[in-house]
Amino acid sequence: MHARWTVRHRAAAAALLLTTALVWTAGAQGAGLEGLERLREGRSMRSSSADPNWQDGNGDARPIPPGETLVIADLAGPGVIQHIWNTVAAEDRGYSRLLLVRMYWDGEEEPSVVCPLGDFFGVGHGLDRSFISEPVRVSSEGRARNCYWPMPFRKSARITVTNEGERPVHAFYYYVDWVQRDVPDDAAYFHAMYRQEHPAVMGRNYLLADIAGRGHYVGTLLNVRQRSISWWGEGDDFFYIDGEEEPSIRGTGSEDYLCDAWGLRSLEGPYYGVPVYEKYEMLSRTTAYRWHIPDPVLFTTSLRVEIEHKGAVIDEETGEMVSGFREREDDFSSVAFWYQTEPHKPFPPIPHGYDRLYYPPKAVVEAEALVDRAVATAGAVQRQELGGWSGGAQLFWTPEEAEQELRLPLEVPEDGEYAITLLLTKSWDYGVFEFLLDDEPIGKTIDLSNDAVAAHEVMLPPVALTAGEHTLLVRNVGSNAEERGCFFGLDGWLLLPHE
Repeated sequence: MHARWTVRHRAAAAALLLTTALVWTAGAQGAGLEGLERLREGRSMRSSSADPNWQDGNGDARPIPPGETLVIADLAGPGVIQHIWNTVAAEDRGYSRLLLVRMYWDGEEEPSVVCPLGDFFGVGHGLDRSFISEPVRVSSEGRARNCYWPMPFRKSARITVTNEGERPVHAFYYYVDWVQRDVPDDAAYFHAMYRQEHPAVMGRNYLLADIAGRGHYVGTLLNVRQRSISWWGEGDDFFYIDGEEEPSIRGTGSEDYLCDAWGLRSLEGPYYGVPVYEKYEMLSRTTAYRWHIPDPVLFTTSLRVEIEHKGAVIDEETGEMVSGFREREDDFSSVAFWYQTEPHKPFPPIPHGYDRLYYPPKAVVEAEALVDRAVATAGAVQRQELGGWSGGAQLFWTPEEAEQELRLPLEVPEDGEYAITLLLTKSWDYGVFEFLLDDEPIGKTIDLSNDAVAAHEVMLPPVALTAGEHTLLVRNVGSNAEERGCFFGLDGWLLLPHE
């Protein structure tokens, strides 16, 4: 009888905890209008980057030099953070992966949140993308980040952002909106932890979360960058609750856990979505979220969450499928979101700075540095400043019609087989292009038209090259079906030995 009472007691406490969290979320986001007319206790507060000279000044942002940390909230409790907003002007390509967010509750020495900025706000890979969900919304082509996760604290809350890149953040704008009020005894603390395996380790499942304590699991962000073509997501998810050896929650496929079916596609919704979807080519990137808000996973002593990294394996020479369900060495990264009452166990060390990206910045050949050596049959070739691109700029070519060509010098340091990765740009008035290396076609025709400015990486097929200068030719084959333009933007390229 005592055991049954304990189970009921814990279930009731968990339900109350969830209800409290959802009420805070709904009240913060404005989705729940019922009860809004009832007056609440507390004092509304904000920590922001507003100019201290608030009556006459407009210096409403803070810089973050390389290696420096900005404190965006240092709050005296009790209280609940209801909303966080920010936008950034930075020079580093992939800046949202290089900015690291930490959150500390009630004076703890080890933070309860350790996560790159972009991943915390639902978009991985250091990319900027817009989407709408219940606890997170990103707009302005991925540059305006908002979250509504309720974050209670009793004594204090401290939030910091560290620039682990090599270039400065010129402007970090932020709001942290919170209510100073009493916190219920059963309110748990918010946690978020980033993990990565570049590539996923063969022979073991990818670990999403390993938690000790009591609480509930409320969300997963999963990022995949493909190291081979075809479908990556046949892997099942497993939730091991309270130390069980056989998981009581077992999945049927990665897209199934992410609430879609028969593969993935670009979509957004309150509780699941795919903000980044580049199909299934080499280097294609995917970011998907699954918020367990209506269906949190409850645990009393521990929770371990894993997912398999399995999918289709294709023979590179024949193009035939070897297997539809085999381990793959794709690049995996993730964020686990949960609430728990007890102090969390120490997080594993997070990879530093550029180790969270896929290549070192010094490996990038900056295309804008080649503007004076570029030769085009028509259209201007110029340097275009572009924040967040490598070096803060790109080479911008503006042919007005199809069948024009752009030649760029490509230096090879020594004989060998190389894989060339083009760091391209997509935009609304960009065209369709094919590429040639020393006048030989290489890779596929690429449509660079897009409703918003976005980074796009393409790996060309490996090729044997001799030391010295070669020529990369870009040929404009026209605009896409909507015929909005035929411009071209190139941030640079990576020339890396093929493994």
